[in-house]
Amino acid sequence: MSGGLIEAEAEVDALTVRLTRRARTLAAAYLKSRVMAARTDGRGWRSASLLWPLFTKG
Repeated sequence: MSGGLIEAEAEVDALTVRLTRRARTLAAAYLKSRVMAARTDGRGWRSASLLWPLFTKG
């Protein structure tokens, strides 16, 4: 009976790690886009890592 509970906790922990990584990626892209906007740098809209931060490689 406790084996199922342990597996559920492990799945929740893995989900937490994945969501935290995604949140950090989004936050970094948002911060970078805000910095570029403040500098009136027009390259931001051409950067795939800023447009789709969760779907780019690297």
